[in-house]
Parts: sequence; C-alpha cells; structure tokens
Amino acid sequence: MMYKAVIIYFVCINLLAALLNFIDKQRARHNEWRIKESTLWAVALLGGAPMSVLTMLIIRHKTRHGSFMLGMPILALVYLLTFAVALMILPK
Repeated sequence: MMYKAVIIYFVCINLLAALLNFIDKQRARHNEWRIKESTLWAVALLGGAPMSVLTMLIIRHKTRHGSFMLGMPILALVYLLTFAVALMILPK
C-alpha cells in the first residue's frame, strides 16, 4: 500500500510542478500576475523538482535564473535518487 502511495504522490507533485511552471510562463508572456518563485521552490522541495527541471527546459522558463538552473537540477537528482531508494526498500 505504501509503495503505491509513494508513486501516486510522486506523480501528483510532479504534475503540479509542471502545471505551475506552465501557468507562470503563460502569465509572464501576457504580463499578468505571476506565481511567486517561493511557491515554485516549495513545490520543488516537496518532490516536484524533476518535472520542474524538465518543464523549465521544454518551455524555456526561468532559464536565466542561476538559482533555478543550478539548484533545481541538483534538487531533482536528490529526489530521483530518494524516490528510487524508497521504491527499493518499501514493501510492494
């Protein structure tokens, strides 16, 4: 049960990260109210970093921000490794 919950959480938090990055990019294009960087980081810290990195690269969002281009990939790697270890040790 826990195995499945970890997978569902990982998928949901990463979909949320992608959605928030996409919405922020659209708002930036239209000069509208933006999503706070602290919110993007919070979702990344909760496990959404892998999809945040992928989305940033695909839609070219936040690619001029050093903290996002350096910190986010490092965080994504940490979460991917943590996720892999969790799946190996959790009962199926």
